[in-house]
Amino acid sequence: MIYFDNAATTYPKPPAVIAAMSRALVKYGANPGRAGHAMSLETAEAVFEAREKCAAFFGASVENTVFMPNCTFALNTAIKGVLPENSHAVISDIEHNAVLRPLYALSKSAGISYTAAVTDDDDSTVREFERCINRRTKAVICTLAGNVTGRIMPIKRIAALCRERGICFIADAAQGAGVLPIKLSDGVNIICAAGHKGLYGPMGTGLLVTDGKYRLKTLIEGGTGSLSKEPAQPDFLPDRFESGTINTAGAISLGAGVDFVNSKGIGNIRAHENALCRRFFEGMAKQPAVKLYSDGFDERFAPVIPFNIGDLPAEKSSQLLSDAGFALRGGFHCAYPTHRKIGTAEQGAVRFSPSVFNTMTEVNALIRSVGRIAARYCL
Repeated sequence: MIYFDNAATTYPKPPAVIAAMSRALVKYGANPGRAGHAMSLETAEAVFEAREKCAAFFGASVENTVFMPNCTFALNTAIKGVLPENSHAVISDIEHNAVLRPLYALSKSAGISYTAAVTDDDDSTVREFERCINRRTKAVICTLAGNVTGRIMPIKRIAALCRERGICFIADAAQGAGVLPIKLSDGVNIICAAGHKGLYGPMGTGLLVTDGKYRLKTLIEGGTGSLSKEPAQPDFLPDRFESGTINTAGAISLGAGVDFVNSKGIGNIRAHENALCRRFFEGMAKQPAVKLYSDGFDERFAPVIPFNIGDLPAEKSSQLLSDAGFALRGGFHCAYPTHRKIGTAEQGAVRFSPSVFNTMTEVNALIRSVGRIAARYCL
């Protein structure tokens, strides 16, 4: 199976990540921060080292770098933690359900409203965000790059808008971290990231990274290994948001994933994946039955390309490609507003998303396979 579903989760994982996971399960089997014996202390040290790596990657302090079960949990923590009742938020019109659904729930339970800014080119996108902000706006939440189209958002300019108005800016970096540079110094207050995508860590890992300017309410409370005599949840990070035993092996492996990305270089990773995307787009554009949803692939996009084979339902195309030995995701990608925007609300789309491990030979093989499917079902 040739794997092109890296926007969902990267595969394969680097050998160093696999080795870190194995080593953690064997060597760091104790609960970190919960005991004074040697293995517990060694595990706590290994987790701290991984936290240091993740903090440095996003330009954050170690204590403000929190391990989460996934990016969705981080986004829920940030969104529900910062928005007071009867306030307002602004999002883009290409957000993932990890942003949409928490806001929808808050609209029903806490009187919170939200407005989706219409995205296009950078200048009009920034103007739209500015237009949508009102006196009740307490947070802006925006994806770093769309998970369906790959469209990169002008994060620094949106951050500047928020900073001028004293509004919390939360960036969903699930689809960009590891391929696109993002740091707190870009003006972002809170970065939420998936550990298992562009950071090449295991599934079940995520990060919430904050500049500490906004104090967030907790979603859950419980044992943290600190202030155990007190009934109140600790008010300091990361303990405030790490109740219960964290995914120790996952955190340590995520640190190894960050090491891998740093060793390759974000710029080099993006250049490689972009080259694969350009070749794929060119190959698809030559096939009359294939539908594409942009005028080309260039620096406006992260390495993600949606397409369809004629009028075949996206799930059917994905299955046919799977039968031919290729893994791509077909459907609505937990981002239905984006599909309405690009005209695939009924059909869905197949998503091509390479990783650093894919090759041009594999892309050419996929192009030929799409051509054979199109010839059989659409011509």
